[in-house]
Amino acid sequence: MNLFVGERISIATFKAQTTRHRIMGILNDEETQIVFSDTPGVLKPMSKLQNSMLAFSTSALIDADVLLYVTDPVEKVDKNNEFLEKVAKMTVPVLVLINKIDLIDEKKLVELVNQWHEALPNAEIIPVSALAKFNVQPILKRIKDLLPDAPPYFEKDQWTDKPARFFVSEIVREKILLYYDKEIPYSVEVGVESFVEDKTHIHINIVIYVERDSQKGIIIGHQGKALKKVMTEARKSLEKFFGKNIYLETFVKVDKDWRNSDKELNLFGYNPE
Repeated sequence: MNLFVGERISIATFKAQTTRHRIMGILNDEETQIVFSDTPGVLKPMSKLQNSMLAFSTSALIDADVLLYVTDPVEKVDKNNEFLEKVAKMTVPVLVLINKIDLIDEKKLVELVNQWHEALPNAEIIPVSALAKFNVQPILKRIKDLLPDAPPYFEKDQWTDKPARFFVSEIVREKILLYYDKEIPYSVEVGVESFVEDKTHIHINIVIYVERDSQKGIIIGHQGKALKKVMTEARKSLEKFFGKNIYLETFVKVDKDWRNSDKELNLFGYNPE
């Protein structure tokens, strides 16, 4: 979606469950407006947070005019059988995009294509490499061919449905995903307490929520060094994203079991409705 829209809307890391929300990216050109909806990956829920993430993914099956099912050479075809059964019953066009094909040889790719043809006989199977930008434009052309004619949903200068605060929390969370190991990134949520902007600067107060006191200590690190490093990287990315000088003030708080709290999940925007 980032490549299609030309903006870095969804954060991307090598870790699973990086995307937690359903995020819209809007592509406008002279002839068309395409609204891409990036959802979390399909998973077996182990918490109320993951239930919400799966609901975001499932909601895409209801209102999509074209479904892009993105997979890669590592993912097994039968990993998400229950979800694939729903995809197979869809009446809209389905494009299975096998991403990261630059990591495998031609023989393996042919095997994968055949496996996906067997799993989803009515789908179009398209190899792609987002990193190398291979097949990106042909896919975009195919999407345009398949989409029905309709009036634009959004203004021509709009490229997402999310507010500025959302991208602050996502960029900070991306740095946490990249810097910390094991369970820490998945126990973290980032809230934006204040966002004050003028012509050249943005002053932002954020709160990093964790579930346990021990996690708070890991996030902060010895003499605050870990948190300082992560926030420095976040500030650089935020300045690039907003094109302004960024001042970040950060607090770390313990919010026990927020991943299973309906109240907290609603506060953090994990509501698929």
